[in-house]
Amino acid sequence: MTVTRSGRPAPQTAPRRTGWQTLKLFLPYLWPQGRRDLRLRVVYAMGFLVLGKVANVIVPYFYKGAIDLLSVKATVITIPVLMIISYALARISAQGFAELRDSVFSRVGQNAVRRLGLTTFEHLHRLSMRFHLDRRTGGLNRVIERGTKGIELLLRFTLFNIAPTILEILFVVILLATGFGWPMVAAMLVTIVAYITFTYFVSESRIKYRREMNTQDTDANTKAVDSLLNYETVKYFSNEAHEAVRFDKALEKYEKAAVKSQGTLSFLNTGQSVIMALGLAAVMYIAGSGVAAGTMTVGDFVLVNTFLIQLYIPLNMLGFVYREIKQAVIDMEAMFEVMDVEEEVQDRPGARPLAITGGEVRFENVEFRYDARRGILKNVSFTVAPGSTIAVVGPSGAGKSTISRILFRFYDIEAGSVTIDGQDIRDVTQATLRKAIGIVPQDTVLFNDTIRYNIRYGRPGASDAEVEEAARLARIHDFIVSLPDGYDSMVGERGLKLSGGEKQRVAIARTILKNPPILLLDEATSALDTQTEKEIQASLKEIARGRTALIIAHRLSTVVDADQILVLDKGQIVERGTHDDLLELGGQYALMWQRQLEAVEAEAKLAEVRAEGLDPGTVRISAVAE
Repeated sequence: MTVTRSGRPAPQTAPRRTGWQTLKLFLPYLWPQGRRDLRLRVVYAMGFLVLGKVANVIVPYFYKGAIDLLSVKATVITIPVLMIISYALARISAQGFAELRDSVFSRVGQNAVRRLGLTTFEHLHRLSMRFHLDRRTGGLNRVIERGTKGIELLLRFTLFNIAPTILEILFVVILLATGFGWPMVAAMLVTIVAYITFTYFVSESRIKYRREMNTQDTDANTKAVDSLLNYETVKYFSNEAHEAVRFDKALEKYEKAAVKSQGTLSFLNTGQSVIMALGLAAVMYIAGSGVAAGTMTVGDFVLVNTFLIQLYIPLNMLGFVYREIKQAVIDMEAMFEVMDVEEEVQDRPGARPLAITGGEVRFENVEFRYDARRGILKNVSFTVAPGSTIAVVGPSGAGKSTISRILFRFYDIEAGSVTIDGQDIRDVTQATLRKAIGIVPQDTVLFNDTIRYNIRYGRPGASDAEVEEAARLARIHDFIVSLPDGYDSMVGERGLKLSGGEKQRVAIARTILKNPPILLLDEATSALDTQTEKEIQASLKEIARGRTALIIAHRLSTVVDADQILVLDKGQIVERGTHDDLLELGGQYALMWQRQLEAVEAEAKLAEVRAEGLDPGTVRISAVAE
């Protein structure tokens, strides 16, 4: 069993598939269940495919007829003209049926691409937080992008190049066998088989270079995306040159693989040309001997050469097409590997919707760890009664935010139970569980869209009036309307156009709009100044009234009114009680409270010093000397 660096079992994926196994996964999307209209389109497209190839094979016969008539100097000029007209009509028919095939099949192909893309997208959202924390977004995005393009290439080349070419070869072999004998058929078959065999083996040997190119391309894209997402950090440390070197190293590896790939491609193209030239020479020799012996006409000589030249174009394309298909399969293979990753957190069979009767949240003897080598929560037990507020405080790394992730069931616990109104959260559907809980997270990340969109994300069907009311309650409405574009202002990538406090107030408004029975505030006012914090606290108290609220806090001043305060340290609850009870206890909470009071007093003194125009550094030195 493989394990990750964290010591946990790695997500299970299927063994690497063969190309055919990858193709088989895709075939059901071309013959979709319950879509009779699309299935009929497939049938019609195949019909047009056959008709197009029949017309294509007939074309050389009209050409032969015209040559034969002209070679004996026919006196009736209308007969060659009719042959030429028939030749033109046959060519038009071949092209017309091919275009009809493409047009009819287009909806089937695009529907397959859309459905598979949607399936992949939905699967990614079902995967656990652990998967998304371990996976690099830039690389994952590249895998999906290449996989989708691979599907389109596969459709275009497999159905519109390989299948028609095979069908045309079959028709030509039958016609040559019946009209010219097996020596001609043998020469042509040997040429075709040698060509395909050479193409197959050389293309197979090139696959490793394509895989290496994909790996390095993904790595380069990951580094680029990661660097651009952290643009400010790069600038803070003047590390543009360092980032360029990292990116260039990845591109250099891609370059080496690409050069090797191009070298083998040149060898492939040369070999294909040699085989086709030798085959054409053999066919011309047999046909020329037939003309000399009087068993074949000049038109027959032209006919067999036209057949081979006509086949040469799709066969030459076949080499390119095979390479593209192999590359498309490799690209799809990477996407299907992502699809193979099992969901770590799944709804149990028969999982019921969560039924909220009061909103009681209970943790009983909960044990949890991210890493098999280090425990996070150890025997944690507490109850948040319906309509009450409980606060969890403690030093960084104590496991406070882990409680929120467990409540949302981003991870499953190792021991104990978490229940809401007596229902184990593992026995209810994840969708209804998360719908019942509203959260204002410590690190607010917004979508690169408008402020209105980001607030409305709490309840997508909400009206503009409801969005604005939520913004008022979050004390951000006045700021929004002061912007040139108001609620239609774009917030930028991850909300970077807004300050930390503004982003957090948008997150609060979003949760207010969701209107959940259970509230979870994870350092909800950590990015706010003191005055704004007081305003927001008043709003949060109003919102929390009548709801079950769990507050995870760093600033103790924000939790003094909680019905109960839990002090978490190294994953264990070491103290519990009201604010006054814990101060009276004189333990860890009292020490934390005292430190925060001293920090507030120090800030107030510095503010006074600045107001008097003195140098804060000098004042600090004097205070130390005293």
